[in-house]
This record gives sequence, structure tokens and C-alpha cells, in this order.
Amino acid sequence: MHKYERNHTLGLAQIHIAVLLAGCAGLFAKLLNVSATQLTAGRTVFGSVALLLFAWATQKSLRLATLKDTAALAISGMILALHWYTFFHSIQVSTVAIGLLAFSTFPLFTTFLEPLAFGERIHRHDVVTALIVTFGLVLVTPSLDFRNQLTQGVLWGVLSAFAYAVLALLNRLYTARYPSVSISFYQQAVAALCILPFAIQAHNPISGTDWLYLIVLGVVFTALGQGLVVASLKHLSAQTTSVVFGLEPVYGIALAWLLIGETPALRTALGGILICGAVCAASFRRR
Repeated sequence: MHKYERNHTLGLAQIHIAVLLAGCAGLFAKLLNVSATQLTAGRTVFGSVALLLFAWATQKSLRLATLKDTAALAISGMILALHWYTFFHSIQVSTVAIGLLAFSTFPLFTTFLEPLAFGERIHRHDVVTALIVTFGLVLVTPSLDFRNQLTQGVLWGVLSAFAYAVLALLNRLYTARYPSVSISFYQQAVAALCILPFAIQAHNPISGTDWLYLIVLGVVFTALGQGLVVASLKHLSAQTTSVVFGLEPVYGIALAWLLIGETPALRTALGGILICGAVCAASFRRR
């Protein structure tokens, strides 16, 4: 096996494990009796602490070369906070299925943002994929009434998707220059600083069981998952990683059905089949 093939296989393995963890993370928005800001704060605080300990144990340097890099990672941390807050809020106001399917549309954004950012060519099949994903999103949206909570969930999920697409492109700029643990640590630390003031103002108390879940969410489903995503970008393009994320709703919806008995409506299921099918087909085509 050539070096390129080995690296590509490693990158795909990393991103697929990260997708499995991400699909499970959405369930915490329904399983825990806390707000979206508290979920995001717990995820980023415990995640950044776990990454800091890992960097210390493995003697990975966290030093940044320039102030420009520091500023760029700080901005990406703010975007990460926005992404996770909107993701959890989307699920809380609607369902796990709608939140995950709306978020899984972010290949639609990377399809057009990545060529603009890196001077790459837009392929015809990428445009076709984007159109199919858009039609699937229309099916997932129950109505155009913004007072409908399910519609609100779709809109929050799409905003989360856009934020993640921008974050993936920013990560691609620095994965060749810094260890993945360094990038993930600074992003999560900045995200924690951004969201903590809002989480502290939340009035609902956090039980001991919820604290335990937040630690698991931060360490396993955040620090490990985010590190794998960043590491995969050393071997894959942002768009390739984004289309692999088409499997995330499959894992999440299946687990939501098994654990909390949440069954998606027929229209949601049809839209999900279109979205997941389009992004998975694009993933195999690029492979």
C-alpha cells in the first residue's frame, strides 16, 4: 500500500470514529435536564481540560508561532461555541432527528466555501449533491411557520451546519502546522470562555448525575471526537470529511429510537434518506 493510500485510510478511520461519537453526542440534549448553554459549557470546559492533560502526558507543545495564528484560533473557538450551542438548541426545541439532519447539511456550505477559500474547482457532481441535500432539507422542514418548534429546530440546525463548515475550513489552514491536540485545545478553551458567562446565568440546577454525563460528554464525545476530526484533516480535504459526516444522523436517529423511543415522522425520514444518501454517495465517489 502506498503512503498516500495509508494516510487516506487513516484519515477515513479517524473521521468515521469521530462521526460515531458525534452521532451519540446529540442525545445528551434530550437525556440531560440542562440548557443548551450549560451543555456547551460542560462540553468545552471538560473537553479542554482533558486535552490539556493529554498534551502534558504526551509532551505535545501548545505553543503558537505567531499572534496571527493565536487570533485565528481564537476566532475559530468562538465559531465552535456558536456551532455547539445552536446544535444542542436545535435538538432541544425539536427532535434528535431534525437537529442531526439539519446539521448534516453542512457539506452544502463546504461545497461552495472550500473552492473560494483554497482556489479549488467546483465539480458538477458536487452541485448535484448540494441540490439533493437542499431538497431533503425542504422535506425535513414541516412548514414555513417560524412559530413551529420543528421549523425552528431546522433553522437552528442549519446555522450550526454553516458554523461547522467555516470551522472545518479554518482547521484545514493549521492542521499542517500544529498538532491536532493543540488546535482542539485552544478552540475548546476559547469556546468555554465564550459560553461560560451565559451558562452561569442559567437558573436550572445541575444534578450529580448530569455532572457525570457532562464529564463524559466533554472527555469522550468532545475531546476525543474533535481531536479525531482535526487529525483527519491532515489526510483529507474539508469537503471529504464533511460528506463522511452524512452517517452522523444514521447513528444518532437509531440511538434516539433505541434509548428514548423517539421515532421520526415519515416526511422527516424521507428527507433524511435523501440527505444521507447524497452525502454518502459523494463520500464513496471521492474515495
